Amino acid sequence: MAKESTMQPFEKGDVFAGATLLNNPDDDHAGPGRIFQFDSDLNEKGILWVEGTSHLIGGLKFGPDGNLWAFDSHAYKVIRVSPEGKQLPDIDFPQRSLSNVNFGPDGSLYFGEHLVGDKVELPPERPLGTTLRKMPNSDRFGDGHVFKCNTDGELIREYATATNGGMPGFLGVTCSTLAPDGKTLLYLSELGPQVFRYDLEADRQLPDFIHFEQGSGDIAMYISYGRDGTLFFITANFPKKFFALQTLDENGQPIRTYTLEERGWASVAPSIDGKNVFLGNFFTGQVAKFDLDSGDKIATAETNVERGLAGCAQYPG
Repeated sequence: MAKESTMQPFEKGDVFAGATLLNNPDDDHAGPGRIFQFDSDLNEKGILWVEGTSHLIGGLKFGPDGNLWAFDSHAYKVIRVSPEGKQLPDIDFPQRSLSNVNFGPDGSLYFGEHLVGDKVELPPERPLGTTLRKMPNSDRFGDGHVFKCNTDGELIREYATATNGGMPGFLGVTCSTLAPDGKTLLYLSELGPQVFRYDLEADRQLPDFIHFEQGSGDIAMYISYGRDGTLFFITANFPKKFFALQTLDENGQPIRTYTLEERGWASVAPSIDGKNVFLGNFFTGQVAKFDLDSGDKIATAETNVERGLAGCAQYPG
């Protein structure tokens, strides 16, 4: 397959989705990295073939610099794409399984470490289809911490954030979002029963934002603040085959719940106009534009890869 990048200069409202081409029969998370570009109605405009990656591309988010940030946590790769649609040179950030970023009001960067621990807790009938990278000179995958850096890559502080490993036992800070106060970080270990809180200013763990009852089957998938302060949350219950998008109040209680028809919705990108969100389905590879008033999907796009879509974002202009 020819790998010609066709990504165009960004236009306000463009939507981007990380959807790695999974073509390695020995590793179901491995393959050439791709970022799709769509217009605001999810008509495809181009693709960037990402250099220097080996596994899933996810954690897409736009920074105040106008660059698109993304991650390959297996390759320890922090990806930046300029508004001209070009991949930027690497910065020497901490060599950890970073997979998400938040931008502090003082210009600092807060990275979440995707992996934690040294064990995989999956039943024999459902083995892990990929190999987890261990930290240099260590038998551990990671510590599940948050790292504060400056834009030159210098480590300023490491936060000993609590995690729960998620359902498979090795998931750390897989998703995070910075509250409007600029100091409270909400984060989760995907497939786990909690949404955690951490005070970055005081460097201390806070009481959980959400804690599902043990045995309920309810799990946290993704959380993100919109530009207007609306808090979006994807939750699921696998025994019940239930996925939902919720808006939450300041206490973590649902304001509105939208039941999602298909399973596998695992990422949400709030729109720049506050009227919609863009959802990514990890199971199917579909991107959907979801109307918050009607609760309907009003546009969709296909990346044509199952279990490869790991994040989306809309360009604010």
